[in-house]
Amino acid sequence: MTKRYRVTLTADERDELERLLARGKADVRKIKHAQILLKADEVDGGPGWPDQRIAEALDAGISTVERVRRRFVEEGLASALRPYRGRRIYERKLDGAQEAHLIALACSAPPEGRAHWTLRLLAQRMVALAYVDTLSHETVRQTLKKMRSSRTRGGCGASPRNTRRSSSTTWRMSSRSTTADTIPSAPSCAWTRPSSN
Repeated sequence: MTKRYRVTLTADERDELERLLARGKADVRKIKHAQILLKADEVDGGPGWPDQRIAEALDAGISTVERVRRRFVEEGLASALRPYRGRRIYERKLDGAQEAHLIALACSAPPEGRAHWTLRLLAQRMVALAYVDTLSHETVRQTLKKMRSSRTRGGCGASPRNTRRSSSTTWRMSSRSTTADTIPSAPSCAWTRPSSN
């Protein structure tokens, strides 16, 4: 079968790949891609190995060998050496309004008979309230984690630490982490004013 993407390295490209392998300090995938290109080189006097032989010799998948070949031909040496990043684009599971509803729900009092919200309970309630058609507890976890780590949000409320007026106008953020897959019933974070002593 005729190969669609034929690797023919210039002398400079071959030297660059051989220097990369001699240093041995690059990313493992980059080194493997360099080895693939050197073995696939079909220039006069080059090895010109078939994909199956390269895959077996370098313990790589056939699809990896084919992808490195194609990227070399279509995009050049630098692109072929870079580790492959899939082109799949993942849709956001919740939009901004749905995230806001989830945060508000997590900050509200838990259902009667429960000490706190669980991730699964939050997911079920979001569906019951028709904010979303379906929602997994993992999406709830990721959303709450993202909101919790954001320093631009005030979390579940804001309150000063004490009633005395402080001469300082600086505010600082304090938070506590949760364990397992539960959300505490009390606000998990608050903006607090530092003590004056």
